[in-house]
Amino acid sequence: MTRLEARARLFAVCLSAVAGFVDGVGYMQSGGFFVSFMSGNSTRLGVGIVERASHAVLAAALIAAFVLGVAGGTLAGRGRAARKPFVLGLVAAALALAALCGSLGAGIAALLLAAFAMGAENATFEERGEVRIGLTYMTGTLVKIGQRLAAALTGREGGAWFPYFQLWLGLVGGAVLGAFAQTRLQSDALWIAAALTAGLALVAAARQPHGQER
Repeated sequence: MTRLEARARLFAVCLSAVAGFVDGVGYMQSGGFFVSFMSGNSTRLGVGIVERASHAVLAAALIAAFVLGVAGGTLAGRGRAARKPFVLGLVAAALALAALCGSLGAGIAALLLAAFAMGAENATFEERGEVRIGLTYMTGTLVKIGQRLAAALTGREGGAWFPYFQLWLGLVGGAVLGAFAQTRLQSDALWIAAALTAGLALVAAARQPHGQER
């Protein structure tokens, strides 16, 4: 995150905000499950195995959809110089399908498609087969904040913690907006996320200089 130029950092924060927005909508629609935070769903899977099988099944399905989304996003961007627009185009399409399913009353399908989209979003900043920035989960980001704060307090190099804080703040802010939109629009709130992601895909495409990725 700290190695990115300022515009790329802002782009990452915007994508994290979209993830927070979608997760806020999904959490409220599902009654406490997540479409981007798979650590939470893994805990719900374990608890559901003991307490309620239907919860375990939903958690497992969301985890599987997320993993398939990561694979789909990776394949969508593989071998392309302009990989970000292709990955984000896939994310926008999946979110639009999720919004459509929600509008038609297919709530579970909407949640699974949203989880797929959030998995795919993580491939946006992939490099050499590894995800450079986790956009939809913040545990690692919070660890980085703590590590960088410790470095700053002891006067060591590498104490730049604020970019990671911005990424976390983007997700939290997006979740606030997603929860607010869901209370007003219900499942139609996902159309907002789809439109925002499509806009970010266009921004990424416009920034492509002569077929090279930045």
